[in-house]
Amino acid sequence: MRIFWAAMCVLIAVAAAGCGSGGLFRPYEYEEDVYLLLDGSATVYVNASIPALDALRGAPFDPDPRARVDRDAVRRFYTTPVTRVTAINESRRSGRRFVHVRLDVDDIRKLGDALPFAWSAYDFHLDDQRYVYRQSLGAPAGKPAVNAGWDGRELVAFRLHLPSRIEYHNAGANNLKRGNILLWEQPLANRLRGTPLVLDAQMRTESILYSALTLFGFTCVAVVGLFAIVIVAVRRSGSAGR
Repeated sequence: MRIFWAAMCVLIAVAAAGCGSGGLFRPYEYEEDVYLLLDGSATVYVNASIPALDALRGAPFDPDPRARVDRDAVRRFYTTPVTRVTAINESRRSGRRFVHVRLDVDDIRKLGDALPFAWSAYDFHLDDQRYVYRQSLGAPAGKPAVNAGWDGRELVAFRLHLPSRIEYHNAGANNLKRGNILLWEQPLANRLRGTPLVLDAQMRTESILYSALTLFGFTCVAVVGLFAIVIVAVRRSGSAGR
């Protein structure tokens, strides 16, 4: 199951990196994508400009748009006792360097222990036959932005990909994407000021993948049964005509 979701993560991340403002994904200055599994493990993607990482998360990266991205420094920043970096890519947009980091997390509830995600408190538990996910974002690192080139229209985003049917969320009616993806947006200026943001969602205890495989299994059994009935009927018809 984890391999399946990891493959889906790669495909969506590639699509996100390749889409501009007219594509499926808006050009956010900072975004986190969490692909959560029901056992509490997750794959997390961070796509952000260097100035945003410095200002929001206190990263030590060189904000000079002419400077090359130090991937080793990015790896060190995101490698913690609770996170494992599995891929780092980079791009350029609006005159700024962007990095795209993929991480594996064994327990989403401990993600806030990692410095790059310490502005969030994570909760994931079973409550009354539903899984509850809650992420509360607080203040950023408060580091001054240097050579950012922002015009005040920049956005940040937090996207949550859930493995089962969503029963409740506070993302807003228009922010439920393709059935099990939730999106929360916030102006970058508000995030820099530390305006609180809470991501709240509840889901069923049965995974979408399990339901799909179960349905596929029942369909296969039904098809095989139908063929068996047809074969028996043909044989009987042939025997009766002799």
